[in-house]
Amino acid sequence: MADLLGSILSSMEKPPTVGDQESRRKAREQAARLKKMQEDEKRKKAEFRKQMEKEVSNFIQDSTLQKKKYEPMGKIERSILHDVAEVAGLTSFSFGEDEESRYVMLFKKEFAPTDEELEAYRKGEEWDPQKAEQRRRLKEQAALEEEAARQPEKRPASPSSNYRDKYSHLIGTSAAKDAAHTLQANQTYGCVPVANKRDTRSIEEAMNEIRAKKRQKKGEDDRGAGSSGTSS
Repeated sequence: MADLLGSILSSMEKPPTVGDQESRRKAREQAARLKKMQEDEKRKKAEFRKQMEKEVSNFIQDSTLQKKKYEPMGKIERSILHDVAEVAGLTSFSFGEDEESRYVMLFKKEFAPTDEELEAYRKGEEWDPQKAEQRRRLKEQAALEEEAARQPEKRPASPSSNYRDKYSHLIGTSAAKDAAHTLQANQTYGCVPVANKRDTRSIEEAMNEIRAKKRQKKGEDDRGAGSSGTSS
């Protein structure tokens, strides 16, 4: 019985030593610090968001402003600012080559940046609309000149000799033959040119006049013959 009790007591968990108690204490303190840091981070994020909401609201209400540029900030702050801008109906972009220099710019919807303006900010340049317009015109002019240079020079095609002068004797003979053939065809099929129709009407009028004179003369002759028979 004594042996059984001894084995049971020896198998029971031994009380923690002084070293174990110290480790547990440090773990509890570390967990408490971590929780406090998380609460502080959460509080700071809430305060920063509240501050950005106020600034964004002032920016929207100021009719003289079209865009707003912020100083470089961390990734978490940029994320919060982008979210606030989206909720407010603004357009936002981040610019900057490295993480330390990245900043946020806000734009009102009616003044959204063009691709050229965004490209200038990405290059770290200030945006100047007048200079941009000058650069755009220079690019267009250069593109037109390049296109003109690629196209071969077009010259008007001209025959080595004057075809009509060279073959004028043949053309004249052929034209005369064509005219004679056309006239013969018109006479054969009753096709009379307009000019000939005018001449034909004139001839018909003349023939009618001649026929009328003949009838008149014949009538006079008949009356004269009748008079002679009566007197005899």
